[in-house]
Amino acid sequence: MTFKILTSACVALTLSAYAGLAADPADSLLTADNHTLILIDHQPQMAFATKSIDITELRNNTVGLTKSAKLFEVPTILTTVAADSFSGAIFPEIQAVYPDVAPIDRTTMNAWEDDNVVDVVEDLGRKKLVLAGLWTEICILLPALSAIEDGYEVYVVVDASGGVSDAAHDMAVERMIAGGATPITWLQYLLELQRDWARGETYAGVADIAVEHGGAYGVGIFYATEMFNSTESN
Repeated sequence: MTFKILTSACVALTLSAYAGLAADPADSLLTADNHTLILIDHQPQMAFATKSIDITELRNNTVGLTKSAKLFEVPTILTTVAADSFSGAIFPEIQAVYPDVAPIDRTTMNAWEDDNVVDVVEDLGRKKLVLAGLWTEICILLPALSAIEDGYEVYVVVDASGGVSDAAHDMAVERMIAGGATPITWLQYLLELQRDWARGETYAGVADIAVEHGGAYGVGIFYATEMFNSTESN
């Protein structure tokens, strides 16, 4: 009983303090209308050599990321390298989220050196870019540093990307951070876009994505929902 009273008092105090400190969000935060997502080379041949992350986990995280962007109507560019001659088609679960979006196939390892990719980015006019793909040390590192030098703010989804070794992935992330990029995770991306649970138009969609792809966090949401509904029905 004492624990409940103390908890209630703390919650009330916290909410009161929060209400008094409400302010505009940081400009560095991602919003649905200030960035473009670019998914780079999530393809079988690239996945075969990826060792820094389990491929099942990578696929789950990438689909969670892709669905998050779709929910918030974030412009998303799909791009592949040598799809027909070497690397294979983009993961089918990514294509299923965007069935009408044709991946831009390239010959260059650096997507930023392909005019077809850069032209779409420029046409969209958003100065923040979120990148994820395979491999971190080449196909993410090169466009990340190139875009930064061209005046873009770059965020890299590290758990929807992977390298040929832990060292390759980690050193690439460190080099991108040194160059000005910001590392994030896919679940952080989803919750950063939502930010306020009072945003009812995306609340259910966020919960659905978290339940399906969010691991223990998603199980917790499912459990709480089931328990609450069970209590309400009794």
